[in-house]
Amino acid sequence: QVQLVESGGGLVQAGGSLRLSCAASGSTFRINNMAWYRQAPGKHRELVASISSGGSTNYADSVKGRFTISRDNAKNTAYLQMNSRKPEDTGVYYCNADITKWSRQYDYWGQGTQVTVSS
Repeated sequence: QVQLVESGGGLVQAGGSLRLSCAASGSTFRINNMAWYRQAPGKHRELVASISSGGSTNYADSVKGRFTISRDNAKNTAYLQMNSRKPEDTGVYYCNADITKWSRQYDYWGQGTQVTVSS
C-alpha cells in the first residue's frame, strides 16, 4: 500500500509564504506525475499545479508566478511553495500522485491540509 502524507498547512497573512510537502511511503512503486489540488468552501476541487517525473510543470492561471511546484525523486516527495498568498487561496490542499506498482497504475490522494489566508 502507498500512502501520501501532506504537511505544512496553516494560517498565513495575505502576502505571506507557505510551503507544503507531500511524502509518499510504501514499497515497490514508481511515482509518475504528482500534483496539488485545492478545494475552497462550497467549490469544486481544482488543479493548482502538477509536475511530471521529468520535472515538467503546469500551473493554474490563478497561481502562475506565485506558486512553485517541485519534487525530490530520491525522497518521493513533492513540494508546493506558495508566495504572495491571497485570501482566495484559502482551502484544503490535496496531494495527488499517479503511481505505477507491479506494472499497474494507481491514483492516490493525500488526506488534505488546510491552508487559510487572512486579509
